[in-house]
Amino acid sequence: MGLDQLIKKCKKKNAVAQEQLYRLYSSKLFSICLKYSNDYPSAEDTLQDAFITIFEKIAQYKNKGSFEGWIKRVTINTALQRYRKQKVFEIVNEEQIEEEVEVEIDNQEISLDYLLSIIQQLPDRYRLVFNLYILDGYSHKEIAEMLDISVGTSKSNLARARNILKVKIETNQEQYVRAIDERR
Repeated sequence: MGLDQLIKKCKKKNAVAQEQLYRLYSSKLFSICLKYSNDYPSAEDTLQDAFITIFEKIAQYKNKGSFEGWIKRVTINTALQRYRKQKVFEIVNEEQIEEEVEVEIDNQEISLDYLLSIIQQLPDRYRLVFNLYILDGYSHKEIAEMLDISVGTSKSNLARARNILKVKIETNQEQYVRAIDERR
């Protein structure tokens, strides 16, 4: 059965088609949920909520544009919805915005698991902005609208997230070098 056929059946609330759609996209969407959650169980909850929303709103998908793009957007919005209500953002005065700091790591290979784990350790406000800007390519203006914050707050939170990640990665690199030196 093709994707278009599957979508039509899901619009008719066909449970078998919904299960097939879940199996088809759950791993991709779960990786998005992990990026926006601070732990595995929260990511699982977000994935479940995202699929509930997808199945409730699938009739709104009009076969224009990528279906995968549409369900990714629904998933990101579901993850963000958890944080909008919590008011995890602090308001920043535009004049106090730190310049964006580029994180440069000297030819260091970092495992994806390690990178994901330190991103998940970021405070919610930093993690959300970092993921939206760096990993998903949204502009600061779009992020500000999505999270109901100012552009300045978005920029400040991104700069702080980058600084935290840089320190954690550099600390990890120093520990790695010490461990190698101790073995010699």
